[in-house]
Amino acid sequence: MTSRVTLISPALSTSLRQARFYDGTGSLDEGGAARARAAAGTLPPAERVVVSPGVRCRETATALGLAAGEPPAELAGLRTGRWEGLTLDEVTGSEPEAVARWLTDPDSAPHGGESVRDLCLRVGRWLDAASRTDGRTLAVVEPDVVRAAVVHALGAPAASFWRVDVPPLTATEISGRTGRWNLRLGNPLQARQDAD
Repeated sequence: MTSRVTLISPALSTSLRQARFYDGTGSLDEGGAARARAAAGTLPPAERVVVSPGVRCRETATALGLAAGEPPAELAGLRTGRWEGLTLDEVTGSEPEAVARWLTDPDSAPHGGESVRDLCLRVGRWLDAASRTDGRTLAVVEPDVVRAAVVHALGAPAASFWRVDVPPLTATEISGRTGRWNLRLGNPLQARQDAD
């Protein structure tokens, strides 16, 4: 039995452009939504579709023509506590030591939210459960969820989390059987040939 998980990052949004700690409420910008609509119908067929609970992931899934049920709690983005809604520049200006610690220590959560290690463990549990299902799962998830899945799939240390870049509207494919994952990174979702 081979399980395939295709992780799709959300299309571009204002919060992504501004390097804002996402609070789950910001929508796609007009260009991001248009790119996602243009890529509708280009994804492989899947037995399951799941979507992170944030607005930009739900809007990306809708624009791609994907329907999903209740979002799994394990696929929520990194909880950044009191930093949510602020830009990285704002937080760095007011709490430079805390940001530096957070970016270098995967066990640190100076914002009062969740540590990177905890996110990697949470996403890893979901990925391990997905490995026990046959067929393909399409998951439209936050970029940090993609990072955590890559760290888990490779068995990499949690400190490598920040070394993984996840561009908007890309697909990261993970496949495996018997607990071993293979990884294919950064496939851009292309517009259909017949798109206007």
